Amino acid sequence: MKASRRTFLLTSTATAALAQSTARPPNAKIQIALIGCGGMGHADVESSLATGDTQIVAAADVYQGRLDRMKELHGAQLFTSRDYREVLARRDVDAVIVATPDHWHQQISVDAMNAGKDVYVEKPMVQQITEGKAVIEAQKKTGRILQVGSQRVSSILYAKAGELVRSGAIGKFNMIEAWWDRNSAIGAWQYSIPPDATEANIDWDRFLGRAPKRPFEPIRLFRWRNYRDYGTGVTGDLFVHLFSGMHAITGALGPTRIYATGGLRYWKDGRDVPDVMLGLFDYPETKNHPAFNLALRVNFVDGSGGSHTFRFIGSDGVLTVNAGDVTLQKQPREAEPGYTIDTFAKATQEKFLEEYRKKYPKQRASADAMRPRETERFVQPAGYSDHRDHHRVFIDAVKSRKPVVEDAVFGFRAAGPALLCNQSYFEKKVVNWDPEKMEVVG
Repeated sequence: MKASRRTFLLTSTATAALAQSTARPPNAKIQIALIGCGGMGHADVESSLATGDTQIVAAADVYQGRLDRMKELHGAQLFTSRDYREVLARRDVDAVIVATPDHWHQQISVDAMNAGKDVYVEKPMVQQITEGKAVIEAQKKTGRILQVGSQRVSSILYAKAGELVRSGAIGKFNMIEAWWDRNSAIGAWQYSIPPDATEANIDWDRFLGRAPKRPFEPIRLFRWRNYRDYGTGVTGDLFVHLFSGMHAITGALGPTRIYATGGLRYWKDGRDVPDVMLGLFDYPETKNHPAFNLALRVNFVDGSGGSHTFRFIGSDGVLTVNAGDVTLQKQPREAEPGYTIDTFAKATQEKFLEEYRKKYPKQRASADAMRPRETERFVQPAGYSDHRDHHRVFIDAVKSRKPVVEDAVFGFRAAGPALLCNQSYFEKKVVNWDPEKMEVVG
């Protein structure tokens, strides 16, 4: 940009930041802007508007077709620009939704908070492990609200699961397994490329940003999740949802050891990230939970249909969290452990049985002696949307100035181990992580 242009934007941004300190009328609608007008951005705006407390006043995207579509949907009066900084410079914008490719999350979030805007940023909060602290510091310094867009944190299903785990419903849990499979072309990020994807309609250099420079290639914009230059692969798209949801349920801060493996099995379409990923994680004991192991899986290959599920395996039962319900299966321990004495000498067997029966007297079979196995199922109401609830939490925080759960610290504690799965996978090694300090160890 020319110097005069830069000066204008910086001055306008500072003015906008000052304007944000002025208290808004309690019933005034929060004026939002969308930065990154792809599929997730549109879904975010829809959920935000559904709260009834927002109106959209601006949008930014590097592709002109998406800006045109925003005007078609929200009116010709909507301000649009290919330069997100022009949106941040506007005094009528209270909060922004950042739904860009991952490699822009940190920069735009920090710029927005410095401009006095509250921020709803899509997950993962950052693309690189080195970017997390900058977002945390910006939130701390500016006092702005920042919420990461992993909506399971606000889900009533995950709240119910957390309630059951904390109440001891499954006893002491020792292992958690979760998976998020997508077995369709769209689920595997084969997004449509518009016929007008030309250099005239796309600000290619702005899309690339800090990513390596390369000639115009629109597939890299419209299917950016397929490339490490702009996305974070299956771990940043889906593992991070699983980390966020599990941390919300258990109160865990993160793992200390991370190992991931997988491969590119089916989608050999030029992408450079795997379509199958498995991760193993060691979680230490804390005041909130016992030590446990976590196993995660994402699979784009299996043709059996997509699904996402959590299983919390405890000493007294199993808690399963699916897309629309929570199921609690009580599994009481055996009344007696049993024995394996056939290979002992006869006299030794008799002595063993004598002591065993003192401890576990033989019970006559009866209806009363049968052990109960209980199953409880909690189903979310018809039409319920955790996405809408998550935006409600954000808008309420913008109004009240009270902190949210999924702030920059929570967001980085979920993004950190997800991003380190990529490091483990590509470097073929175990990665050690300090979840409290949010730093790689060693």
